[in-house]
Amino acid sequence: MPEVVLTGAAGRIEGRYTQGKSPTAPIALILHPHPKAGGQMNHPVAVQLFHLFMKRGFSTLRFNFRGVGRSQGEFDSGIGELADAATALDWLQATNPAASQCWVAGYSFGAWIGMQLLMRRPETDGFISVSPPTNMYDFSFLAPCPASGLILTGGADTVVPPVEVERVVSKLRTQKGIVIDYEVVDGASHFWAENLPDVEQRVGSYLDKRIEADPI
Repeated sequence: MPEVVLTGAAGRIEGRYTQGKSPTAPIALILHPHPKAGGQMNHPVAVQLFHLFMKRGFSTLRFNFRGVGRSQGEFDSGIGELADAATALDWLQATNPAASQCWVAGYSFGAWIGMQLLMRRPETDGFISVSPPTNMYDFSFLAPCPASGLILTGGADTVVPPVEVERVVSKLRTQKGIVIDYEVVDGASHFWAENLPDVEQRVGSYLDKRIEADPI
């Protein structure tokens, strides 16, 4: 898959991109976990998400936040990283002006950034949020959440216990007009080391369900 270099507010942003075959192929942006905890675009969960969308014909982009890999700049506690994500989505949309749908998917810190991006991009059709760190960051900005999506977490997650995620899910589910699917994978930790097949199966099934309801 081709390497791409975008120009962001902090300089160069390094990414990997695959182009869908159809001129109206939907687009998907993949956001990696926390840069200060070894998070980068080649993290297994981020790569898994990338391939799940790619296999379904999406034009898909994953990238390194500022200060990670060959992306310039320094970690900015989420503020600059949200700007990086917006830059990446701008590029995706400009590269695919006829895209039929727009999706955002993130893991851990990337899920938090992704949910913030949703709020700024009401044109987003769907989201995937894996292990959102609801006990570390404020998710109250999701009022209202503009899109339906899947929230996936591990039943044995000790970093973000499922009860913390359920608190946010319950709040989101009171909103009209969107549907939040919430799945807990028994035995899975925050890091999904032994449970990548579960990510593939759960997220893949969800995407297939959404695509069947609204073909791309």
